[in-house]
Amino acid sequence: MSERLPPGLYIVATPIGNLSDLSPHAAAVLSAADLIAVEDSRVTAKLLSHIGVKRPMTPYHDHNADRVRPELIAQMAEKAVALVSDAGTPLISDPGYKLVRDARAAGRTVHTVAGPCAAIAALTLAGLPTDRFLFLGFLPAKSGARASAIAEVAPIKASLIFYESGPRLAAALAALRDGLGDREAAVVREISKKFEETVTGTLGELADRYADAPPRGEIVIVVGPPGEAEAPAEANVDAALREAMTRLSTSRAAAEVARSLGLPRRDVYERALALR
Repeated sequence: MSERLPPGLYIVATPIGNLSDLSPHAAAVLSAADLIAVEDSRVTAKLLSHIGVKRPMTPYHDHNADRVRPELIAQMAEKAVALVSDAGTPLISDPGYKLVRDARAAGRTVHTVAGPCAAIAALTLAGLPTDRFLFLGFLPAKSGARASAIAEVAPIKASLIFYESGPRLAAALAALRDGLGDREAAVVREISKKFEETVTGTLGELADRYADAPPRGEIVIVVGPPGEAEAPAEANVDAALREAMTRLSTSRAAAEVARSLGLPRRDVYERALALR
């Protein structure tokens, strides 16, 4: 690659853990860029220090993107502008796609420098089907919105990939168990770092594991697709619900039966309401 980069936008994937994962291509682009649009200048400064360069940086993130974007696109007419996130591939669970869309609309050239992505790395570690998968980013924080989001994807026959934080992990796993049934899953954290860890089990087992011990680090949840086993007969579901409702509230009974039969909680709850 020549020292002088042609003007335009360069989408540069950066390491998700070990800084040595930065590709030679990415290092060359970052070293030659006229300007780097960054999520956090402190994080990118460490990466630039690792490759022994200093380059001008400007913040580009959720809170200033609409204001900063026009100026960045204007500069791309004459300068090579690199876009990075704190870790991984830009545009994955961040607002960068608007910069790409508007850059193309303005006639700017857009390049990608491929590299690490936590969602894909976690999928390779999980030991779950990889032929079809759906990336869903972060689940909503509020329980009602989270349950609705899970119900929407429950029928999809694909592995599901979510990002999550340590303090929210147990609640997210429990909500996934209640909404999807007790599917096989994996919790992957600290990818490519010293304490990389992949823990597998059912969603219920994982929810119990992390209920009182939230882990640290960057976390990815991978959930296997729905099983191919024949669904329980409606009469069997009704019988299980009637028995459970002699001991528990309608909501708790539905949750118990959904877990035991591997059914979506929302469907079982609606059946329980009808029986009540």
